[in-house]
Amino acid sequence: MESPLVWTLTLVGLTVLFVFDFVVVVGKPHVPTFKESTRWYLFYVALALAFGAGLWWLASPDKGTEFLAGYVTEASLSVDNLFVFLVILTRFAVPPRLRERALLIGIALALVFRAVFIFAGAAALAAFHWVFFLFGAFLLYTAFVIAKEGGAEEGEAEYKENAFIRAVRRAMPVTDGYRGNHVIVHEHGARMMTPLLLVIVALGSTDVMFALDSIPAIFGLTQDPYIVFTANAFALLGLRQLFFIVEGLLTRLIYLSYGLATVLGFIGVKMILEALHGNTLPFINDGMPMEQVPVPSTAFSLAFIVVVLGIAAGASMIVSGRSGKHLHDPLEDVEPEPRTGENEQV
Repeated sequence: MESPLVWTLTLVGLTVLFVFDFVVVVGKPHVPTFKESTRWYLFYVALALAFGAGLWWLASPDKGTEFLAGYVTEASLSVDNLFVFLVILTRFAVPPRLRERALLIGIALALVFRAVFIFAGAAALAAFHWVFFLFGAFLLYTAFVIAKEGGAEEGEAEYKENAFIRAVRRAMPVTDGYRGNHVIVHEHGARMMTPLLLVIVALGSTDVMFALDSIPAIFGLTQDPYIVFTANAFALLGLRQLFFIVEGLLTRLIYLSYGLATVLGFIGVKMILEALHGNTLPFINDGMPMEQVPVPSTAFSLAFIVVVLGIAAGASMIVSGRSGKHLHDPLEDVEPEPRTGENEQV
């Protein structure tokens, strides 16, 4: 699955999908309806399932199962991104009609950043087997932190600009408001960026922080860089539509963190068990592999992930619906940036 031809065809196909999304779906700035977002989200889910079926048939059942397990994991972990995306859009006071475009370009930028992480991770795993232990331990630590914090992060509406955003601000002056769907404009005799460019960069660079746990997680399910990359790509392709579907439900997913923590913990343990099979560390079993250690199969992992996340989502909706927790909007505390002048431009 790593031949240059396969990679080339895949990259061309994914590029076509992003261009199609940009030109056809969000070509004209508008506020998408729930029905429209659901239709397009199901379309991208169907594409992902068809791609997994293709791997199953053309490569092997194991490859198809690995892709589906990775896709479900990445798509689920991406739900955490959505709340932060909502905070960013609110913080920068993005007009509703421009949110689709900002999300799409930001997500495309995120995929480029993730590709760097994926190939760096694959190279490290191929060169140093002990990296499996490192990734596994990191996932266990991340699972512990998420479980300890519980649902707190869904209620936190804080956003701090990272160093990348601050560097972009210093590179060029920013207009006092949005200028339609433009990211660069010429005003007062100088080239200036609009807040829309800052939003796009913020969305893409912030996703990198989430990739720090999602990338090691999928490497715990498959070590094939092709499957890791395509699973991430398909998960991100449907992320924009998912945002508009669950935007009003984000604060009701009160147990999602516990579900994600359980999944990350499970994958972390699985990764460590797999690492023991090829162990070379002298302080573990005298540097000898431990091939007798059982490792959960990919099919079992897929079923475990689906069941755990299904229970977490279902319990969240039932309990939050009864308690009325969804009536509180944590974004009320978010201070939007000034929107001077953008109403005339959009």
